[in-house]
Amino acid sequence: MSKKIVLTGITTTGTPHLGNYAGAIRPAIEASKDDNVRPFYFLADYHALIKCQEPQRVRQSSLEIAATWLALGLDTSNAVFYRQSDIPEIPELCWILSCVTAKGLMNRAHAYKASVAENEDAGGNDPDKGINMGLFGYPVLMAADMLMFKANQVPVGKDQIQHIEMARDIATRFNHIYGEHFTIPEAVVDENAATILGLDGRKMSKSYNNTIPLFETEKKFKKLINKIKTNSLEPGEPKVTEGCTLFGIYKAFARETEVAEIRQCYADGIAWGEMKKVLFQKINEEIAPARERYHALMDAPEHIEEQLQDGAAKAREISVPFMQEIRESVGISRITK
Repeated sequence: MSKKIVLTGITTTGTPHLGNYAGAIRPAIEASKDDNVRPFYFLADYHALIKCQEPQRVRQSSLEIAATWLALGLDTSNAVFYRQSDIPEIPELCWILSCVTAKGLMNRAHAYKASVAENEDAGGNDPDKGINMGLFGYPVLMAADMLMFKANQVPVGKDQIQHIEMARDIATRFNHIYGEHFTIPEAVVDENAATILGLDGRKMSKSYNNTIPLFETEKKFKKLINKIKTNSLEPGEPKVTEGCTLFGIYKAFARETEVAEIRQCYADGIAWGEMKKVLFQKINEEIAPARERYHALMDAPEHIEEQLQDGAAKAREISVPFMQEIRESVGISRITK
């Protein structure tokens, strides 16, 4: 029986943080060890260019993300771990797919509509002001990422479901015109995925500048935990767990029995300083070994590059012949007698 193909992309514009780890990286690392699955994980550096015109930031983010996944134990013997830009067949496929993609479909993309709405709300005359073709067309590049490797499933958050639906529409249209070439991917949404709040109580995101980088030094990590916003309730006063950033983060790292104990501590009026100490110890216990491996990898970037090149070679064993098949199907081939 052939393995199920699961594909995940990681945009290279930021430093991995606790929210990334609990919500996406940790479950993906676990999935990489499933013998019934062929996971594809890639650094989406072409996607990064849509909103980031800072070359050094893209380079540094690529390094940090790759080091993070490897330090956390990604099984590269089972998973295919590669950099998007190392697979030239992907942008080529993107162009071919764009030629069967309706502009009206792209007009309905959430990110594009949101940008247009911002311009209209600002009262400008040009609804497309500041919107580049990368933003407008990136759902087609996402479709190429998925369809190139015949992904069966693509784990996403609820806000990304539309992109899978678009990829399905694009693949179906291509198959209708040129024959059955593409597997139709399915979105997989983990309803139980942890959503971590940041330092200010909003969702942890680099957009809000409220993140806790995953592999900060132990001293800085502890300082950031201590900066998490809390209310003014005094020690001894009962506290509620719902909506509490400290409790939410702790819950993402602790066993059910431990969560129940801390819930009782809240009812008993645990001091915020004490809770922050408990939280730091809990998280540090889990990530300290990986932190050491991470810094060793950051000091040896040639090892990271070797892993990415190995992954690219595996990926191109698939993409090169499949792209040739796609070229033939659309009529792009050598002229023979």
